[in-house]
Amino acid sequence: MFKLSICQIGPVGDKKANLSRAGRMISDAARDADLVVLPEMFNCPYQADLFRSFAESWPGGDTLAMLAGAARDNGVLLAGGSIPERDGDRIYNTCFVFGPDGSLLGRHRKMHLFDVRLAGGIDFQESATIAAGDQVTVLDTGKINLGLAICYDMRFPELFRLLTLQGAQLIVVPGNFNLVTGPAHWELLARARAVDNQVFLAAASCARDQASTYISYGHSLVVDPWGTVLARAGEGEQILRAELPLEELDRVRSSLPLLRHRRTDLYGASFALLNRKGDYRGH
Repeated sequence: MFKLSICQIGPVGDKKANLSRAGRMISDAARDADLVVLPEMFNCPYQADLFRSFAESWPGGDTLAMLAGAARDNGVLLAGGSIPERDGDRIYNTCFVFGPDGSLLGRHRKMHLFDVRLAGGIDFQESATIAAGDQVTVLDTGKINLGLAICYDMRFPELFRLLTLQGAQLIVVPGNFNLVTGPAHWELLARARAVDNQVFLAAASCARDQASTYISYGHSLVVDPWGTVLARAGEGEQILRAELPLEELDRVRSSLPLLRHRRTDLYGASFALLNRKGDYRGH
Protein backbone atom coordinates (compact mmCIF):
# COMPACT_ATOMS: atom_id res chain seq x y z
CA MET A 1 0.00 0.00 0.00
CA PHE A 2 1.46 3.35 -1.05
CA LYS A 3 0.72 6.14 1.42
CA LEU A 4 0.66 9.85 0.68
CA SER A 5 -0.08 13.04 2.56
CA ILE A 6 -1.06 16.46 1.20
CA CYS A 7 -0.19 19.61 3.15
CA GLN A 8 -2.97 22.11 2.45
CA ILE A 9 -1.16 25.31 3.39
CA GLY A 10 -2.30 28.94 3.32
CA PRO A 11 0.70 31.07 2.30
CA VAL A 12 1.13 34.68 3.47
CA GLY A 13 3.35 37.55 2.36
CA ASP A 14 6.29 36.51 4.56
CA LYS A 15 8.45 33.82 2.93
CA LYS A 16 10.19 32.83 6.18
CA ALA A 17 6.84 32.31 7.88
CA ASN A 18 5.63 30.22 4.94
CA LEU A 19 8.72 28.02 5.01
CA SER A 20 8.55 27.57 8.77
CA ARG A 21 4.90 26.52 8.56
CA ALA A 22 5.56 24.22 5.60
CA GLY A 23 8.50 22.57 7.37
CA ARG A 24 6.41 21.77 10.42
CA MET A 25 3.55 20.41 8.30
CA ILE A 26 5.91 18.25 6.22
CA SER A 27 7.34 16.69 9.39
CA ASP A 28 3.83 15.90 10.63
CA ALA A 29 2.64 14.69 7.21
CA ALA A 30 5.68 12.45 6.73
CA ARG A 31 4.73 10.20 9.63
CA ASP A 32 3.69 6.90 8.04
CA ALA A 33 3.80 8.35 4.51
CA ASP A 34 5.80 7.44 1.41
CA LEU A 35 5.10 10.76 -0.33
CA VAL A 36 4.28 14.27 0.90
CA VAL A 37 2.78 16.82 -1.53
CA LEU A 38 2.57 20.62 -1.21
CA PRO A 39 0.33 23.01 -3.20
CA GLU A 40 1.08 25.49 -5.98
CA MET A 41 3.11 28.59 -5.00
CA PHE A 42 3.18 27.51 -1.36
CA ASN A 43 6.02 29.89 -0.45
CA CYS A 44 4.33 33.11 -1.61
CA PRO A 45 0.90 34.64 -2.22
CA TYR A 46 -0.56 33.81 -5.63
CA GLN A 47 0.04 37.29 -7.06
CA ALA A 48 1.83 37.76 -10.38
CA ASP A 49 3.52 40.95 -9.20
CA LEU A 50 5.19 39.04 -6.33
CA PHE A 51 6.53 36.04 -8.21
CA ARG A 52 9.80 37.65 -9.29
CA SER A 53 10.70 38.89 -5.80
CA PHE A 54 9.98 35.45 -4.27
CA ALA A 55 11.79 33.51 -7.03
CA GLU A 56 14.75 31.21 -6.38
CA SER A 57 17.29 29.46 -8.59
CA TRP A 58 18.47 25.87 -8.41
CA PRO A 59 20.74 25.12 -6.66
CA GLY A 60 20.32 27.57 -3.82
CA GLY A 61 17.53 29.53 -2.21
CA ASP A 62 15.86 29.22 1.17
CA THR A 63 12.81 27.34 -0.12
CA LEU A 64 14.76 24.73 -2.06
CA ALA A 65 17.15 24.20 0.84
CA MET A 66 14.19 23.71 3.18
CA LEU A 67 12.55 21.19 0.83
CA ALA A 68 15.73 19.16 0.36
CA GLY A 69 16.39 19.19 4.11
CA ALA A 70 12.81 18.24 4.99
CA ALA A 71 12.86 15.30 2.58
CA ARG A 72 16.19 14.09 3.99
CA ASP A 73 15.38 14.67 7.66
CA ASN A 74 12.04 12.88 7.40
CA GLY A 75 13.22 10.18 4.97
CA VAL A 76 10.28 10.87 2.64
CA LEU A 77 9.64 11.47 -1.05
CA LEU A 78 8.61 15.12 -1.33
CA ALA A 79 6.77 16.83 -4.19
CA GLY A 80 7.41 20.44 -3.22
CA GLY A 81 4.26 21.98 -4.63
CA SER A 82 5.51 24.78 -6.84
CA ILE A 83 7.53 27.94 -6.38
CA PRO A 84 8.63 30.78 -8.65
CA GLU A 85 11.88 29.51 -10.16
CA ARG A 86 14.42 31.92 -11.65
CA ASP A 87 16.46 30.68 -14.61
CA GLY A 88 18.43 33.52 -16.15
CA ASP A 89 15.98 36.28 -17.03
CA ARG A 90 12.98 33.94 -16.95
CA ILE A 91 10.67 32.98 -14.09
CA TYR A 92 8.92 29.60 -14.15
CA ASN A 93 6.19 28.08 -12.00
CA THR A 94 8.07 24.93 -11.01
CA CYS A 95 7.52 21.81 -8.95
CA PHE A 96 10.72 20.33 -7.49
CA VAL A 97 10.70 16.70 -6.32
CA PHE A 98 13.21 15.44 -3.75
CA GLY A 99 14.07 11.90 -2.75
CA PRO A 100 14.22 10.58 0.83
CA ASP A 101 17.95 11.32 0.85
CA GLY A 102 17.35 14.97 -0.04
CA SER A 103 18.56 14.65 -3.63
CA LEU A 104 16.70 16.37 -6.47
CA LEU A 105 14.86 13.73 -8.51
CA GLY A 106 13.40 16.11 -11.07
CA ARG A 107 11.23 19.15 -11.70
CA HIS A 108 8.23 20.17 -13.77
CA ARG A 109 7.70 23.66 -15.13
CA LYS A 110 4.05 24.59 -15.61
CA MET A 111 3.27 24.24 -19.30
CA HIS A 112 -0.09 26.02 -19.58
CA LEU A 113 -0.24 29.54 -18.19
CA PHE A 114 -3.29 30.90 -16.41
CA ASP A 115 -4.27 33.94 -18.51
CA VAL A 116 -7.99 34.50 -17.87
CA ARG A 117 -10.71 37.07 -17.32
CA LEU A 118 -13.43 35.30 -15.36
CA ALA A 119 -16.90 36.36 -14.37
CA GLY A 120 -16.74 37.61 -10.80
CA GLY A 121 -13.88 40.00 -11.42
CA ILE A 122 -10.95 37.56 -11.50
CA ASP A 123 -8.38 38.84 -14.00
CA PHE A 124 -5.09 36.94 -13.86
CA GLN A 125 -2.31 37.07 -16.45
CA GLU A 126 0.30 34.56 -15.37
CA SER A 127 2.27 35.08 -18.59
CA ALA A 128 2.99 38.67 -17.53
CA THR A 129 5.61 37.19 -15.19
CA ILE A 130 5.87 33.44 -15.85
CA ALA A 131 7.42 31.62 -18.81
CA ALA A 132 5.88 28.34 -19.98
CA GLY A 133 7.65 25.01 -19.54
CA ASP A 134 7.96 22.54 -22.39
CA GLN A 135 8.79 19.16 -20.81
CA VAL A 136 6.52 16.21 -19.95
CA THR A 137 7.79 14.95 -16.60
CA VAL A 138 7.51 11.40 -15.23
CA LEU A 139 9.89 10.32 -12.46
CA ASP A 140 10.78 6.77 -11.45
CA THR A 141 11.02 7.23 -7.69
CA GLY A 142 11.78 3.60 -6.91
CA LYS A 143 8.39 3.12 -5.28
CA ILE A 144 6.03 4.63 -7.86
CA ASN A 145 6.20 6.30 -11.26
CA LEU A 146 5.25 9.90 -10.56
CA GLY A 147 3.79 12.20 -13.21
CA LEU A 148 3.78 15.95 -12.61
CA ALA A 149 1.43 18.75 -13.66
CA ILE A 150 0.57 22.12 -12.13
CA CYS A 151 -2.92 23.63 -11.70
CA TYR A 152 -4.09 24.94 -15.11
CA ASP A 153 -2.24 22.02 -16.73
CA MET A 154 -5.09 19.84 -15.42
CA ARG A 155 -7.46 21.30 -18.04
CA PHE A 156 -5.46 19.81 -20.91
CA PRO A 157 -6.12 16.07 -21.33
CA GLU A 158 -3.39 15.70 -23.95
CA LEU A 159 -0.71 16.29 -21.30
CA PHE A 160 -2.21 13.70 -18.95
CA ARG A 161 -2.35 11.09 -21.71
CA LEU A 162 1.33 11.73 -22.43
CA LEU A 163 2.16 11.34 -18.74
CA THR A 164 0.27 8.05 -18.67
CA LEU A 165 1.91 6.73 -21.83
CA GLN A 166 5.29 7.52 -20.28
CA GLY A 167 4.41 5.26 -17.36
CA ALA A 168 2.87 7.49 -14.68
CA GLN A 169 0.98 5.54 -12.02
CA LEU A 170 0.22 8.58 -9.87
CA ILE A 171 -0.08 12.12 -11.23
CA VAL A 172 0.50 14.88 -8.69
CA VAL A 173 -1.11 18.26 -9.39
CA PRO A 174 -0.17 21.15 -7.09
CA GLY A 175 -2.98 23.64 -7.72
CA ASN A 176 -4.66 26.83 -6.65
CA PHE A 177 -8.16 27.01 -8.14
CA ASN A 178 -10.26 29.97 -7.01
CA LEU A 179 -13.85 30.43 -5.82
CA VAL A 180 -15.13 30.69 -9.41
CA THR A 181 -13.32 27.76 -11.02
CA GLY A 182 -12.98 25.58 -7.91
CA PRO A 183 -16.64 24.76 -7.17
CA ALA A 184 -17.32 24.19 -10.86
CA HIS A 185 -14.31 22.21 -12.04
CA TRP A 186 -11.72 21.22 -9.39
CA GLU A 187 -13.11 17.81 -8.45
CA LEU A 188 -14.64 17.27 -11.89
CA LEU A 189 -11.29 17.66 -13.63
CA ALA A 190 -9.38 15.60 -11.07
CA ARG A 191 -11.78 12.70 -11.42
CA ALA A 192 -11.94 13.03 -15.21
CA ARG A 193 -8.16 12.98 -15.66
CA ALA A 194 -7.92 9.94 -13.35
CA VAL A 195 -10.69 8.08 -15.21
CA ASP A 196 -9.43 9.08 -18.68
CA ASN A 197 -6.03 7.59 -17.97
CA GLN A 198 -6.78 5.02 -15.28
CA VAL A 199 -4.22 6.49 -12.88
CA PHE A 200 -4.19 7.73 -9.31
CA LEU A 201 -4.30 11.50 -9.02
CA ALA A 202 -3.46 13.76 -6.07
CA ALA A 203 -4.57 17.40 -6.40
CA ALA A 204 -3.02 19.61 -3.70
CA SER A 205 -4.61 23.02 -3.09
CA CYS A 206 -3.64 25.99 -0.97
CA ALA A 207 -5.91 26.60 2.01
CA ARG A 208 -8.57 29.27 1.75
CA ASP A 209 -7.88 32.76 3.10
CA GLN A 210 -10.79 35.17 2.70
CA ALA A 211 -8.47 38.14 3.27
CA SER A 212 -6.23 37.26 0.32
CA THR A 213 -6.37 39.12 -2.99
CA TYR A 214 -6.65 35.67 -4.65
CA ILE A 215 -8.88 33.36 -2.64
CA SER A 216 -8.01 29.67 -3.02
CA TYR A 217 -10.73 27.04 -3.19
CA GLY A 218 -9.06 24.45 -0.98
CA HIS A 219 -10.54 20.92 -1.00
CA SER A 220 -7.39 18.98 -1.89
CA LEU A 221 -8.29 15.46 -2.97
CA VAL A 222 -6.97 12.06 -3.98
CA VAL A 223 -8.69 10.01 -6.69
CA ASP A 224 -8.23 6.37 -7.73
CA PRO A 225 -8.16 4.96 -11.31
CA TRP A 226 -11.93 4.27 -11.20
CA GLY A 227 -12.66 7.91 -10.36
CA THR A 228 -13.47 7.29 -6.71
CA VAL A 229 -12.42 10.06 -4.32
CA LEU A 230 -10.29 8.36 -1.68
CA ALA A 231 -9.80 11.46 0.48
CA ARG A 232 -10.99 15.06 0.40
CA ALA A 233 -9.95 18.08 2.48
CA GLY A 234 -12.03 21.01 3.62
CA GLU A 235 -11.27 24.71 3.13
CA GLY A 236 -8.68 25.43 5.82
CA GLU A 237 -5.15 24.32 6.62
CA GLN A 238 -4.89 20.60 7.21
CA ILE A 239 -2.98 17.45 6.36
CA LEU A 240 -4.89 15.07 4.11
CA ARG A 241 -3.84 11.42 4.19
CA ALA A 242 -4.66 8.65 1.74
CA GLU A 243 -3.65 5.05 1.01
CA LEU A 244 -3.27 3.98 -2.63
CA PRO A 245 -3.81 0.28 -3.39
CA LEU A 246 -1.51 0.16 -6.42
CA GLU A 247 -2.92 -3.19 -7.52
CA GLU A 248 -6.03 -1.23 -8.58
CA LEU A 249 -4.09 0.03 -11.60
CA ASP A 250 -3.83 -3.43 -13.13
CA ARG A 251 -7.33 -4.44 -12.07
CA VAL A 252 -9.01 -1.40 -13.62
CA ARG A 253 -6.91 -1.45 -16.78
CA SER A 254 -7.48 -5.14 -17.39
CA SER A 255 -11.25 -5.02 -16.80
CA LEU A 256 -11.76 -1.82 -18.86
CA PRO A 257 -8.80 -1.71 -21.28
CA LEU A 258 -9.14 1.88 -22.50
CA LEU A 259 -5.47 2.37 -23.24
CA ARG A 260 -5.37 -0.73 -25.45
CA HIS A 261 -8.50 0.35 -27.33
CA ARG A 262 -7.13 3.69 -28.48
CA ARG A 263 -7.35 4.22 -32.27
CA THR A 264 -3.98 5.84 -32.78
CA ASP A 265 -4.20 4.97 -36.49
CA LEU A 266 -7.00 7.54 -36.74
CA TYR A 267 -6.03 10.17 -34.20
CA GLY A 268 -2.73 11.11 -35.82
CA ALA A 269 -4.24 11.70 -39.25
CA SER A 270 -7.12 13.72 -37.79
CA PHE A 271 -4.86 15.97 -35.73
CA ALA A 272 -2.55 16.50 -38.71
CA LEU A 273 -5.52 17.56 -40.86
CA LEU A 274 -6.78 20.01 -38.21
CA ASN A 275 -3.31 21.47 -37.79
CA ARG A 276 -3.01 22.09 -41.54
CA LYS A 277 -6.37 23.84 -41.57
CA GLY A 278 -5.64 25.78 -38.39
CA ASP A 279 -9.09 24.65 -37.22
CA TYR A 280 -9.30 23.78 -33.53
CA ARG A 281 -13.08 24.10 -33.24
CA GLY A 282 -14.01 20.61 -34.40
CA HIS A 283 -16.08 21.67 -37.41
